[in-house]
Amino acid sequence: MEPYTRVLIERMGMLLIVMFIMTRLPLFRMLLDRAVTIRTGLLFTLMFGLIGIAGTYSGVVAGTDGMQAAFWISRLEPGQLLAHSALIGVVLAGLLGGAYVGAGAGLIAGLHAAALGGLAGGAYLVSTPLIGLLAGLVARFFYEERIIAPIKAFFIGVFAPILQMGVILIYTTSSPEAVALVNSIGMPMVLSSSLGIALFVAMIQVALKEQERSGALETQRALAVAGTVLPHLEQELTVERASAAARVLALALPADAVAVADTASILAYTGSGSRRFEPLHPTGSPLCVQAVRTGSTVVAELRQEEDESALRALASKRGRAVIPGSLRKDGLKRLAAREPGAVILIPYQQSGRTVGMLQLYYRNRRLIRRVEEEFAAGLSRLISSQLTLARAAELEVLTKEAELRALQAQIHPHFLFNTLNSIVTLIRTQPEAAKGLTYQLAQFMRASLRTAQSPLIPLEQELEQLGIYLNILRVRFGDQMRLECDVCPDEAGIQIPPSTLQPLVENSIQHGLRSVRSGGIVKVTLRREPGCLSIAVEDNGSGIDRTALSKLGAAPLQTADPRGNGLGVYNVNQRLIRLFGAESSLVYENLPAGGCRVAFRLPLERRIG
Repeated sequence: MEPYTRVLIERMGMLLIVMFIMTRLPLFRMLLDRAVTIRTGLLFTLMFGLIGIAGTYSGVVAGTDGMQAAFWISRLEPGQLLAHSALIGVVLAGLLGGAYVGAGAGLIAGLHAAALGGLAGGAYLVSTPLIGLLAGLVARFFYEERIIAPIKAFFIGVFAPILQMGVILIYTTSSPEAVALVNSIGMPMVLSSSLGIALFVAMIQVALKEQERSGALETQRALAVAGTVLPHLEQELTVERASAAARVLALALPADAVAVADTASILAYTGSGSRRFEPLHPTGSPLCVQAVRTGSTVVAELRQEEDESALRALASKRGRAVIPGSLRKDGLKRLAAREPGAVILIPYQQSGRTVGMLQLYYRNRRLIRRVEEEFAAGLSRLISSQLTLARAAELEVLTKEAELRALQAQIHPHFLFNTLNSIVTLIRTQPEAAKGLTYQLAQFMRASLRTAQSPLIPLEQELEQLGIYLNILRVRFGDQMRLECDVCPDEAGIQIPPSTLQPLVENSIQHGLRSVRSGGIVKVTLRREPGCLSIAVEDNGSGIDRTALSKLGAAPLQTADPRGNGLGVYNVNQRLIRLFGAESSLVYENLPAGGCRVAFRLPLERRIG
């Protein structure tokens, strides 16, 4: 038994070397990814069947006169059995490719073994396909594992030779010769087959780790390149920005030439091999049209028909296409005489629409490995994702600004209607006062227009506008009330949304001081606190009803009086929250001595200058 074990393990090692080389084939990687189609399934069946045949030839002949270790086995005598490693390929076919691949590979190896003849030639024709089929069925229990563990593969490999020896004994009706030969080769085949299967599975795991490590490195490289190129592509693509992006790509990638284009023209072209290639025009090249239409990376050889289409496009657009000056001079001549090469077209999208393309040129198609293709696809996805996110962020900012302007636009009409109603009343009784009020209103609106285009203005401008508002109040209410401001001049540069204080002061006058005939006071105070500035507006009026106190600023009130629906303070509150966050929202409270107080906080880092 020992000589059989030693020879089988030695020859199994040579078989494993061949199988290790096989793991480097791209076709085999498809099997690991379980991307098995009918076509690839037939290829895998043939491939593992040939491995089984190789395992048969790497076996040894066992007969009554001992072991024959000839390397090439052409024919077995009627009293001879074969100790082989064919089951390694058959079991692996089932474990990796499934039941059909395993049975097919077993049928190929079994037919070959049966053709060699011997004591149990027919037994190989039955047992080998059966073993491949059973291995594929067993693999279904481990489907969630990408690759079965080597220890599990080892134990599955143990049962394959045992099953085959059992079929041989049944086929030979357990003749004394068969029993003796099975006793001689059974254990060596069990050890060599199970060990070979486990070792090959371990090889596959190593190959997968290398692939994952390579993928991680390419992802890291794609992230680095994308992070460097993105600043040039995020804004509107110009010749200057495209040239900067092309230089970055030419330095970071092993391509011979790099071109950057939008969907209509070539904007930049550079690289050590730039004189060898002519960039493909987006509107004239079938490859570019395909890349733009599908949004997918295209890898192709530069064939004659592609050259001709690019030549026609260049000729038709000569004088209009954006091409570097060196190409304008002799582009047609060099294009007509250039040698074929290969190109990777990398389209990038924004919000699902292709907006540009990177073109990487190589001297030969063989220089574009799978690594380069995966890198190109990853780079395309990264740039597209970042451009889409940048656009979404831009749209979010624009939406936020539109909402703020809409809220701000609702404040001025609210105040304007109140003042116009007062002017209408004064025209009959006090024409001069109405005239002065109209003039003050014009000043107020003029000041509002100056600040309407800015989401934030210095606090001193807001106080200046509040002073104009106070002049309007003096015309409307005389000495019925007064406004006090306790503001430190050093804090005048704090940024605040325009028309913030005026609606709060107006709300105090309209509601808190409505029943006060004289001595009404509205006080604006400013106090520094850690990290922020606290601003408060309080009055000495009658306060606010408790049912409305918690609702003010959170939502417009449901009331029949349009002047008392709280729309102004609601809009102020919403603008503060949108600009500074919920911590800057309005807080209302009734004062113990009478009156009401509303306060909010502004972050100090918003200081201008």
